[in-house]
Amino acid sequence: MLVDTIETTHAPHPIGPYSQAVRVGDFLFCSGQVGLDPGTGKLVSGGVKAEAERIMENVRELLSAAGVNLEHVVKTTIFLADMADFSDVNTVYGGYFSGSYPARTTVAVAALPAGASVEIDVIARM
Repeated sequence: MLVDTIETTHAPHPIGPYSQAVRVGDFLFCSGQVGLDPGTGKLVSGGVKAEAERIMENVRELLSAAGVNLEHVVKTTIFLADMADFSDVNTVYGGYFSGSYPARTTVAVAALPAGASVEIDVIARM
């Protein structure tokens, strides 16, 4: 099966040895995004809501680079450094979807890259 790497300058450059996204058959697997500004490579300021907003914009750009949009998302995973941020992240996240929501898992973790409060990964259908 053919594997295509998806890259865009409109989302942060990977901070490790991984691809921004990979298309395999009819699915797109987007690497976890933290709230990095694609222009500066730095974590956005303003707390977890600002990070979640930047993440969702980065995800939107990755999806666009692959020729799909948020309506194609079928599964997400949200990683939180503090489960107390669950409600704030839900507020931002929910604003990006209409109609049917994708399946989702949310887990608390000890820490995230770049000192982030939240990380989100996405699987979309092509």
